[in-house]
Amino acid sequence: MHHLGGRKLHQIVVERLPEDLFIGRDAFFNLLRDNGYLLRNRRSHPVTTNSYHHFHIYENLIQDFSPTAPHQLYVSDITYVDGPDGCFYYLSLITDAYSHKIVSWYLSETLEMKGPIEALKMALSKLPEGAKLIHHSDRGVQYCSGPYINLLKSIANADIRISMTQNGDPRENAIAERVNGILKTEWINDMSFKSLEDARVRIKKVVYLYNNERPHSSIQMMTPEQASHMQGPLERKWKSYYKKGENKEWNDGKYL
Repeated sequence: MHHLGGRKLHQIVVERLPEDLFIGRDAFFNLLRDNGYLLRNRRSHPVTTNSYHHFHIYENLIQDFSPTAPHQLYVSDITYVDGPDGCFYYLSLITDAYSHKIVSWYLSETLEMKGPIEALKMALSKLPEGAKLIHHSDRGVQYCSGPYINLLKSIANADIRISMTQNGDPRENAIAERVNGILKTEWINDMSFKSLEDARVRIKKVVYLYNNERPHSSIQMMTPEQASHMQGPLERKWKSYYKKGENKEWNDGKYL
């Protein structure tokens, strides 16, 4: 996890150090800075959403909604992955908004329906019976299409409501966008894939690390797997540690 944010890395390190080797947060950041380990995010702006279509667009149901337990809100999105010889693969993700756990994913060669539908099938297969779920996504044609909507409506043992963004503002699907950014910035952008199967094997390992090893400041510095067993509001641990006038380093989606 060589692109892990400095605060998360500090927490992991100090838990494993003997007491006489304890290092404080500021000293740890200085150590990272002195050795060139405070990195800036690499930014890309590929287009994976086509909102110009004739399908019905559902209302945004989550503007004032905060989940208090797992399986209340799933967020979906698609991001691109660099493949071999200049090609792209497309990663469909579904994330539980409460725990930030990736509940399903599928990597495909095109932006056609198969990727999102396969990810949705996996997510729905894990949905507890009787769950009252909101499925939220952007207005992309994949999520508005008949096969995808029909699959959401076909689950008899759960109450599923459909929610969609109303404009192009990424903040309307912020958690999904954030997960995409973490996976790519901290792992995938540094990988070179030989084939689709090679990419699937390695991204499976990335999803495992994300879910089981990486602490998240948005869920009390727990891993998503740990948070998935919790109930009730989870306190965010987002903080700003720089002083006014200091040069700020950008990493993990925020300034350090």
